[in-house]
Amino acid sequence: MLTQFSRTELLLGKEAMQRLEGARVAVFGIGGVGGYVCEALARSGVGALDLVDDDKVCLTNLNRQIIATRKTVGRYKTEVMKERILDINPKAKVEIHNCFFLPENADEFPFEEYDYIVDAVDTVTAKISLVMKAKECNVPIISSMGAGNKLDASQFKVADIYKTKVCPLAKVMRRELKKRGVKKLKVVYSEEQPTRPKEDMSISCRTNCVCPPGAKHKCTERRDIPGSVAFVPAVAGLIIAGEVVKDLGQIG
Repeated sequence: MLTQFSRTELLLGKEAMQRLEGARVAVFGIGGVGGYVCEALARSGVGALDLVDDDKVCLTNLNRQIIATRKTVGRYKTEVMKERILDINPKAKVEIHNCFFLPENADEFPFEEYDYIVDAVDTVTAKISLVMKAKECNVPIISSMGAGNKLDASQFKVADIYKTKVCPLAKVMRRELKKRGVKKLKVVYSEEQPTRPKEDMSISCRTNCVCPPGAKHKCTERRDIPGSVAFVPAVAGLIIAGEVVKDLGQIG
C-alpha cells in the first residue's frame, strides 16, 4: 500500500521502516542544528520524538532555523516544531519539554525509554551531562560539535570524539570526557577553521538584544555571539538525522 513513506521504504526496506516507526528519539536543543534533525527524523518515519528546549523563536533565528518565520517569532521552539512534525506525520507521538537540560534536572527525563538521543545543545556542561546519562542508561547518543562561525558545510564529518581535530568545542569535549572515563562518542564535527565574527556593535546581539519577552537566556549574558548562515547548521542536522536513521533502522 502506498504511504507517505513509500519512497523511503524503497531504499530502507519494510523492516527498517517498522523499526523507525517504533522508535522514540529525544532531541535536546531545537535550534539551527536540532530543528533540521527533527525535520528529517519526522520525514523518515520516526514514530515518537521528545523535544527539549526552553528558547523562544527570535528574530535572529530567521537566518538559519527551519522553525523560524515571522509568524513564529516569540513562540516556544518546541511547540512550533511539534506542530510542524504533526503536519508532516499526524500519527507521530511528540512530547515537549520547555526547559533547558541541566545536570540538576537530568532525572526528570525518561532516558530508559529513549531509543536514541541527539545532543544539539550549546553548553559543554549540558553536553557532558547528556553523554553521561546516555552511557548510564545504555542509550545510543550522537553529539553535534560547533556549527557557528563556519561557512563551508562540506567540511562536516562523522567520527568518534577522540578522532576529531580542528573544532574547538570537540577539543574541550575530548578533554572532559577523558577525565570521566568515557571511551567513545559518535559526533558530527567540522574540520573548517572557525572564522572570527566581525566586531560591529551595530549588528551585534550583545548590545542590541531582540530576544522575545520571557526568554531565559539573553544575548547580553552570553560570553560570545557566533556568526551563522543558513546552510551550515542545516547540513550538520541532516547528517545527524541520517546517522540516527541508519542506526535505528540497522542499515549498512
